[in-house]
Amino acid sequence: MLDRANLLTLMKTVSKANPSASYSYNGETYSYDALNETLRRELNEYAGTWAQYRENKHFIFSLIEETLNDILPKKVQEAYGMFAEVKTYKQGEKPIFRRKIVSSRIRAKQFITRVGLAGVYEVFKLGGEESFEVPTSAIGGAAQIGFEEFLDGRADWAELVQIVMEGMDELIYEEIGAALKASLNQLPGNNYHAAPGFDEDAFDQLINIASAYGEPVIYCTYEFAVKMVPQDAWRYTEGMKAELWNNGRLLDYKGKKVIILPQGFTDETNSKKVVDPGYCWIIPAGAGGNDKPVKVAFEGDTLVDEWKNHDWSREIQVYKKVGVVCMMTNNICCYVDTKLKGQMNTWYLTNPDIQNTVVVTNIEDASGN
Repeated sequence: MLDRANLLTLMKTVSKANPSASYSYNGETYSYDALNETLRRELNEYAGTWAQYRENKHFIFSLIEETLNDILPKKVQEAYGMFAEVKTYKQGEKPIFRRKIVSSRIRAKQFITRVGLAGVYEVFKLGGEESFEVPTSAIGGAAQIGFEEFLDGRADWAELVQIVMEGMDELIYEEIGAALKASLNQLPGNNYHAAPGFDEDAFDQLINIASAYGEPVIYCTYEFAVKMVPQDAWRYTEGMKAELWNNGRLLDYKGKKVIILPQGFTDETNSKKVVDPGYCWIIPAGAGGNDKPVKVAFEGDTLVDEWKNHDWSREIQVYKKVGVVCMMTNNICCYVDTKLKGQMNTWYLTNPDIQNTVVVTNIEDASGN
């Protein structure tokens, strides 16, 4: 049985691990599956039965809390760090973001939007800085373990930790996407274009606008990226054909870097997506951390507790305070594919009223059978 320090290290490693990679521990190499199985076995030593859970639940909760405190901001940074600034604050500390005031003829005008309140926040200035507060609010998730699972020894704590981690990730990704969408009306008209499908000429015009402020980087979902190809087949090089065959999309767009945003699902059925696939963002790179448009603030510690249901099952509930704002500037551009916009179901047809519907038709042959 691992002690607390080693068990915490193992839990953090599994929580941030790439399932296709291998990992080193105590001089030996392990696959992700081996690490996950070790975590499952070790947690069952502490909470594999009802009696063990009752005795050690606060120990288990503290491990989950410390793992989320450490891993969650890092995972958001890894997923959105190219255009999101992520900071952690103590409980009760005001989440303040600052940027230096730069005098330039192409100075980017700023607007602050927080989707939760759907409001515009004025930037307040002091000396050579602009500062603004990011209000935080609670997000949470839960995973349930049945009482019979305790009695039968089937309680899978490694899976529970994974469910909680993925759920919290996706809640924050959803908040980031919502903040970006809510701030669209702050962009100059020339920085925004909506059309059914991919309009190459219009997209190139947005690239040109963003290029005036730096080297543009394109952020979109995989579903958008597969449409982002030249309209004329004769323009395809052999290398481009190979990229399309091997990846389903081009790895860049006319020399501009393309970043695929992580997609998730709202529940275990994989039926509804977290990130709207219709939006593509074009943002100049190299501006520095304080100029990133999305600001994510984590306040205080993660809290984990349980809720006892009438059937004696337990819901393990997680509480975390997070704030997301979007600081739109006139160097950011957005393209919206109206055919993809709002298509949040995994399987969809053109008519949203018949999404996820199977139509069965009876066909009779000439004899009437």
